[in-house]
Amino acid sequence: MLVDVFNMEGQKVKQVELPEAIFAAPINVDLMHQAYVRQMANARLGTHDTKTRNEVAGGGRKPWRQKGTGRARQGSIRAAQWKGGGRIHTPHPHAYTLSMPRKMRRAALRSALSVKAAESSIVLVDELAVSEPKTRLM
Repeated sequence: MLVDVFNMEGQKVKQVELPEAIFAAPINVDLMHQAYVRQMANARLGTHDTKTRNEVAGGGRKPWRQKGTGRARQGSIRAAQWKGGGRIHTPHPHAYTLSMPRKMRRAALRSALSVKAAESSIVLVDELAVSEPKTRLM
């Protein structure tokens, strides 16, 4: 598979032969999707956290005695039904990392590169040289 090589001015300089084993590999859409899902899941931090009743401050003693007051029994002013109490069934730190065997990751990359090559959307540049770091020059 021949691909054009361009210089910084966008002029065609030469052509390069791309290896068939990488850029003409069989396309496995399911494997590419699995690699994408893994990458997006591994980017998640999972640092969300809320306080439960044992993590909020205060509430060490019973607010009133168990019987005789006519009110509902309560064990702490930091229970979930109280204002300022802890929350239940809320987010806690969790790792979202997914693993994938190395051979599968490499096969997914070969599939993605093969799709790009089939669409002729691979662009090669002979040299990236800019005099100053400006986006305008790129």
